[in-house]
Amino acid sequence: MPEIYMGDLSQVKLFDILKPLLTGKKTGRMAFKGREAGEIYLEMGDVVHAKTLQFSGESAFFLIMELKSGRITFEPDAFPRERTISTPSEQLLLQWSYRKQEMERVRELVPSGNAVFRLCLQRSPENKSVSGDQWNVLALCNGMRMVAEVAKTLAWDETRVMRTIYQLVQAGLLEKTETPKSSRKKAVGENFFFLVENELKRVLGPVAPIILEERLGEFGETRESLHQDQALSFIESLSEEIPHEQKKRDFIKAVMEFLSPAK
Repeated sequence: MPEIYMGDLSQVKLFDILKPLLTGKKTGRMAFKGREAGEIYLEMGDVVHAKTLQFSGESAFFLIMELKSGRITFEPDAFPRERTISTPSEQLLLQWSYRKQEMERVRELVPSGNAVFRLCLQRSPENKSVSGDQWNVLALCNGMRMVAEVAKTLAWDETRVMRTIYQLVQAGLLEKTETPKSSRKKAVGENFFFLVENELKRVLGPVAPIILEERLGEFGETRESLHQDQALSFIESLSEEIPHEQKKRDFIKAVMEFLSPAK
């Protein structure tokens, strides 16, 4: 059967889409396409498989449930080639709810993937023990690397790194620091956002400013702080909201011409 468009995560919560599929005991494949990609398979209302580019199973399911952008489609009666989740869906969703509450606490200390941390001076004579995961993160948090860079180096998802850093901050081993001035990049400027918003309005209409601000939030940036090295990935992320391929290419081309050195 053909795929059914279910909505966009910039405008609707994933749980609100997933819930009726579970209660209705549906079978099929949910696909997510955007800055991140993934899929969840249901069988008679049970989640039996989840996969992202890097992960599968429960880890992939929890990662997908945290997505804030991307188009969702559903292919009825599609069956997975493998089953990586055996936990009952009710229990799985409870675990996700606990993780969600935990992440709200984590983000108070580790606000985004762009945050930078460094070792603390120890003012207490007490000995402290760390786990293997914590040791790996400690070794990479040098006051220069962002959380996202630590995650990339370890081949972890950002959520795992953020949780580990939260534990280390609580233990008094790490502290948040500002990005060193020498490594700060030049901001893209307000003209960039004026152009991007206008071009996005041409294809998406009045929701364009909302999508633009949500993407900035996902990047952990503001219009004043987004720097030029992030511009390309930011544009590509925005373009994923454009369903028509030619319009998507035209949008990227228009903005990239503005960013070219000749400009």
